[in-house]
Parts: sequence; structure tokens; C-alpha cells
Amino acid sequence: MPRNLGGIDRLFRFYLGLAMIAYALPFWAPQTGWNWVGWLGLVPLASAVVGACGVYRLVGLSTRPAS
Repeated sequence: MPRNLGGIDRLFRFYLGLAMIAYALPFWAPQTGWNWVGWLGLVPLASAVVGACGVYRLVGLSTRPAS
């Protein structure tokens, strides 16, 4: 998959993913029964690491500067 995420977008996704995963961990947030939602933070974290977003590709969007 070609890269389509710019630097700011990748940085935002990285920190969002980390924050969501921190919410899932029992020593960071009180257990509410909804903490499993935090594990969905793996999706933005993975897209930040890879530099590509499947949804962006489907709609033809790119935040990566043209080279």
C-alpha cells in the first residue's frame, strides 16, 4: 500500500493510538467495562507506523506532500 499520511497526520495518529491504549490498561484508567475500546487504538497506531491509511486510499485522499 502506498504511503498517504503526512508528518503531522502520522504524529497525531501515533499519540491518539497511545492514549487509547493507555485507557485500556488497568493502571492508567479505572475499569469501567468500556476499557476494551482502548485496544482499538492499535489501528491508528499501526497506520502511523506504516504511513498509510486504507480509508484515505478508498476516498483518494492524501496528506503526504507531493514529492
